[in-house]
Amino acid sequence: MNKNLIIKNAIRTIPGFPAPGILFRDVTTLMKDKKAFRTAIECLVLESRKFRKFDYVAGIEARGFIFGSMLADRTGTGFVPIRKPGKLPSEVLSMEYELEYGKDKVEVHVDAIQKGSGYLVVDDLLATGGTSEAACRLIEKGEGMVVGCLFLIELPELRGRNKLASREVISIVEFEGE
Repeated sequence: MNKNLIIKNAIRTIPGFPAPGILFRDVTTLMKDKKAFRTAIECLVLESRKFRKFDYVAGIEARGFIFGSMLADRTGTGFVPIRKPGKLPSEVLSMEYELEYGKDKVEVHVDAIQKGSGYLVVDDLLATGGTSEAACRLIEKGEGMVVGCLFLIELPELRGRNKLASREVISIVEFEGE
């Protein structure tokens, strides 16, 4: 069976969550399916080789921690968590970004970003691209270099790539409004 189909078929769609009209793509069903989970990690590792050399995988909270840390292990790189505000115990860099109805922020430890080092930003899902773009700008604020962004799932109709247009972006599977 096609690897992308194994992954796609293992992702549950929940209509109306967290709000009416949303089709939530739930990766917890993929993670509990050992074949699909292994396939997803293998695909992420394979696709990560298309980016120029990176020293760290930067995973975005929360599911980006799962996929990103496994990718870091498999690629022999370090892992850097990009977190929601107030979750990190040491000195942080912060980056605010616009949401449809307000603002949010992401943070990283100051000492997690090494000047001139390459960072691959990883998350489970690319939707509108706001969080991912903020994570990239956060790394650059710390003088790290973003080599690209890697996602397990992309929702193309939400045009997240547009926010990341200046960056190399790869996704494994896409879900249209189906």
